[in-house]
Amino acid sequence: MLVKIPAAALYGIYAYPVKVEVSLSPGLGYAIVGLPDNAVKESRERVEAAIKNSGFSFPRGKIVINLSPADLRKEGTAYDLPIAIGILAASGQIERQSWDDTLIMGELSLDGSLMPIRGALSIAIVARKQALRLVLLPPANAGEAGVVKDIQVYAPATLREAVAFLSGQITLQPIFVDARALFQQQQSVFAVDMSDVKGQAQAKRALEIAAAGGHNILMIGPPGAGKTMLAQRLPTILPSLTLEEALETTRIHSVAGLLREHMGILTARPFRAPHHTISDVALVGGGNYPMPGEISLAHNGVLFLDELPEFKRQVLEVLRQPLEEGKIVIARARFRVEYPARFMLVAAMNPCPCGYYTHPTRPCTCNPGAIQRYSARISGPLFDRIDIHISVAPVEAQAFAEKGGESSQAIRARVQKAREIQQKRFGDLTIYTNAQMPSRMVEEFCRLDEQSRRLLENAMHRLQLSGRAYDRTLKVARTIADLEGSETIRAEHLSEALTYRTLDRATWGL
Repeated sequence: MLVKIPAAALYGIYAYPVKVEVSLSPGLGYAIVGLPDNAVKESRERVEAAIKNSGFSFPRGKIVINLSPADLRKEGTAYDLPIAIGILAASGQIERQSWDDTLIMGELSLDGSLMPIRGALSIAIVARKQALRLVLLPPANAGEAGVVKDIQVYAPATLREAVAFLSGQITLQPIFVDARALFQQQQSVFAVDMSDVKGQAQAKRALEIAAAGGHNILMIGPPGAGKTMLAQRLPTILPSLTLEEALETTRIHSVAGLLREHMGILTARPFRAPHHTISDVALVGGGNYPMPGEISLAHNGVLFLDELPEFKRQVLEVLRQPLEEGKIVIARARFRVEYPARFMLVAAMNPCPCGYYTHPTRPCTCNPGAIQRYSARISGPLFDRIDIHISVAPVEAQAFAEKGGESSQAIRARVQKAREIQQKRFGDLTIYTNAQMPSRMVEEFCRLDEQSRRLLENAMHRLQLSGRAYDRTLKVARTIADLEGSETIRAEHLSEALTYRTLDRATWGL
């Protein structure tokens, strides 16, 4: 007997339709074909034990399982449940007229319990695209998949319960999650606030500009100046995620297996802070079965690289393409996977190996050559892709006794207003912030008057700005103008933007 059960295969953050075909015939043997990985091949022992421990019999005969289409890689343990259901149906232990409207995925424990899987949201989306009516998933993934409309998600706890439901012996309540209501209820309340930071008015201003325009930012200063503290509070002044951004971000984290059990969708912008010992594969993604890296997990959020020169040179260089294109493409001999990676890069570093080159009271013990070699660990092209360079000086003692400055809520209101101006400017284009403008749009939206043009030309010559730095300076100036509600870029906006190109100067300029 032959049974065909709809399932899905993950490929990047997307899912593709798969059919689990189970054939039971006289003879001996058990085979799984259709380009399965080792986890799928090992499913026999799990499936057999789960079937027996759930009170069913494992059929005798020749069992052939084909995962169609055969040229698409099948990975992971999520095929346990459709394989088990297919075996039981092929052996007559489940009576059901048709399987064409039901997508089934789930990992089986040896006692028949259903375990969580990766990519449930993407699986539910492909089920809707295939016009499938029912989706069976483990209970831990039901909230995630339940946000998808026009399908009915059911979450049996065990194989026995799944069989009883499919046979019509019991009824289960479909899981439906009102994504918009859930999103509004779970809007993040942060444990930190920008008002916690004492002093650092210039650094706060730079972070506000970065948040308003989606610009990358580098903070340079001695140890203890507050660089990490400032970076950790950047998400508190960023606009809230839109529902579309939240769903896209949730898909990435679901595929990576990072969503908590019974969680619906992510409502806070990601903040990823990998250690400087990270490998290039862990940062951008990859491996034998390519998984999203830190830059994709930071999609629609912030990637914070502390102690930037301590990262390996090759690790930093792989950031160059994602910073420009907002995505990362992982190519292998037989397949190609693309992950989104549109994030704000926030980096922090000391000005020299000992850290005290710019300290007002503590002397630096580094010689000029050591300082130069330290800064040279980061390539010029990478510096070019960082829009804002800001010096963070130590806070004076009397500042700690003062009350905190503006709250994150007050700053976020200005940032949100500037973002709304940008959304109106770009309309229906797939551009959300000034930082994402291509060169042709820079020419259109960042026009300068004669005074500003001469100012920028002089700066180009004096600071030896590259063409990329020229464009990025104009984008920052456009953001400063948006924060002030100005339709045009004035000389004072451009002057402030030029002060944020510290590392384009002949010296550190600190």
